[in-house]
Amino acid sequence: MKKLVILSGAGMSAESGLGTFRDQGGLWDQYKIEDVATPEAWEKDPGRVTDFYNMRRKECYAATPNQGHEEIAKLEKYYDVTVVTQNIDDLHERAGSTDVLHLHGEINKVKSAGPNAEKKYYQQNAWEVKMGEKCPEGYQLRPHVVWFGEAVPMLEKAARIIEKADLLVVVGTSLNVYPAAGLVDYVPSKADCYIIDPSEVTVPRKFDVIREKATTGLKKLSETLIRALD
Repeated sequence: MKKLVILSGAGMSAESGLGTFRDQGGLWDQYKIEDVATPEAWEKDPGRVTDFYNMRRKECYAATPNQGHEEIAKLEKYYDVTVVTQNIDDLHERAGSTDVLHLHGEINKVKSAGPNAEKKYYQQNAWEVKMGEKCPEGYQLRPHVVWFGEAVPMLEKAARIIEKADLLVVVGTSLNVYPAAGLVDYVPSKADCYIIDPSEVTVPRKFDVIREKATTGLKKLSETLIRALD
């Protein structure tokens, strides 16, 4: 099977009703990054940060996968598919994708706010985490997300995956946000590359551009990729 890597971003989940962060009217128009999404914000007011991510978690749990998520999952019948996503929701998994790497963490998990936070993860089935809920070591539980100013621990693993791609599909991300945008530099020169975006996009190498939103673009591309195997 050929290796197909999907690099997905916030636009992938927007059609499931989850607000994007950077678009006009997005979450960063409503909240200051430095107030809710940095280690300093946590140190200053962990309750506010916890409330912010409780709302994000509640929204994610209420959302359902869209046709785009389902099209990606369906492609596993025909390709060796790995999804590398910037999204913290689990919509890819709920749609049926079995190999998903989350660059920026997972909203349905929490972790210790202590010094070994990156080593201890806990499934969070309820949408609300309360102040005073602690890990076994006695530290407050914090969201398992990568905040601004923190390292992206899965970045190197993602680069190694993209290095093996026969096909790369970028969907729901403008490739303007680093370090994740730099991952396209690792795709082999022989790989077929596609970007699905309804807006004008500038890409760093030769991509076939599909000017559609994620759901319709992925359906069209999925049909093309399956036909190519006949």
